[in-house]
Amino acid sequence: MVTHMKKVVTRFAPSPTGFLHIGGARTALFNWLFTRHYGGEFRVRIEDTDRKRSTQEAVDAIFDGLNWLGLKADNGVVFQYEGRERHAEVANKLLADGKAYYCYCSKEELTKMRETAKEEGRPLGYDGRWRDRDPADAPKDVAPVIRFKAPKEGEITIKDLVQGDVTVQNKELDDMILLRADGTPTYMLSVVVDDYDMGVTHVIRGDDHLTNAARQAQLINAIGWELPQYAHIPLIHGSDGAKLSKRHGALGVDAYRDMGYLPDALKNYLLRLGWGHGDDEVISQEQAIEWFDLDGVGKSPSRFDFTKLENLNGIYMRETASDQILAEGCLPFLEEKLQRVLSESEKQKLISALGELKNRAKNLIDLAVSAEFLFANRPLNIIPKAIKALNDDAKIILMKIHDDLNNEAEWNRDNLQIVIEKFIETQGIGFGKVAQPLRAALTGSNVSPGISEVLEWLGKDESLKRIKDQT
Repeated sequence: MVTHMKKVVTRFAPSPTGFLHIGGARTALFNWLFTRHYGGEFRVRIEDTDRKRSTQEAVDAIFDGLNWLGLKADNGVVFQYEGRERHAEVANKLLADGKAYYCYCSKEELTKMRETAKEEGRPLGYDGRWRDRDPADAPKDVAPVIRFKAPKEGEITIKDLVQGDVTVQNKELDDMILLRADGTPTYMLSVVVDDYDMGVTHVIRGDDHLTNAARQAQLINAIGWELPQYAHIPLIHGSDGAKLSKRHGALGVDAYRDMGYLPDALKNYLLRLGWGHGDDEVISQEQAIEWFDLDGVGKSPSRFDFTKLENLNGIYMRETASDQILAEGCLPFLEEKLQRVLSESEKQKLISALGELKNRAKNLIDLAVSAEFLFANRPLNIIPKAIKALNDDAKIILMKIHDDLNNEAEWNRDNLQIVIEKFIETQGIGFGKVAQPLRAALTGSNVSPGISEVLEWLGKDESLKRIKDQT
């Protein structure tokens, strides 16, 4: 719940060291929905201060994923590295004000410090040995870092909008580095300065940043800025309750697109991972914006479940997405299977068939597989389960019904259904004796929509040729 009247500004701040993973996508979604609910501004900041691990490929993947999900930034994108001079300026101001200091510890000293602390059962953080030491003692061959002079007495409390009040004793937090020996700012400093300069009012992120919040709040207080409101969201776990891994679904958003999921269905699923609105499961974007607030976010980790995602995606395909959107979505999968580009007339044929085909599909790949027969080259590749429906008796039936169908002038599903029913009655056989051979001959499969629908979609000429191929 927003506790002041300032314009809400949120930020999604990924590091460009890999793809936009599913947990990051949910964080971006929660920030975006919260901002839209309060009529604010959603910002994106690329935290690229780690120059060795940051790549342009990762930056592109992050924006590709955000754009696919429809979570575009308001008012441009901030690249953290570009603000390094501003970040250093703040650190040097703290130094001048006596709230930071030069530390001349060598790497060897720091290593020995940690080893000794570990042996003695003490915290492994920096021990503050240069905190109040005379700079005149500084060794000439060590370039210093600038450390924050963190308060050692009392405590710091984060009034978290999800976790409640979280209190940390100041003595548990060591003096973190603000500027490295080469003068570059650290992540902790850059985040604080960027959030302030961007006017961020609400920091909504994973609860693995909760300890960072205490350190950052200390720094913000020392600078004299107003604290943002924090909301730390529990992480996503696998279906077995273990930390999310690739086998659970810890994949990039692009992988879900490649698996044939709809962006709106994935957003709906991510929304319900850790946030709820009564018993509502299928929630439109408009409803999500209207209903979303942080008081609906739970404190416990949520569990990623592929089956639930697949079921929800199926609902979106059947009930929400238009046939035009489904056609556009499955087209790349279909054309990859066919190894060719569909013509405009073929695309229209696909759209006309989707009303039936989507009822059996749980994702766009399923849809492409079920539609492939419409555009397959003759003679069809008949799957093993369908071949047994094309025995000698079946071939005789196909020859006979071929002639009846050939005599039908008005080629539409209603008339074709009448032709099939009359043929069954005249021949005195069961529906399956006709339907299964026809299905195999027309689609190459033992599963398909209604035979009369399939005949209509294929058209008279193609239908009759496919039946003839199997006689």
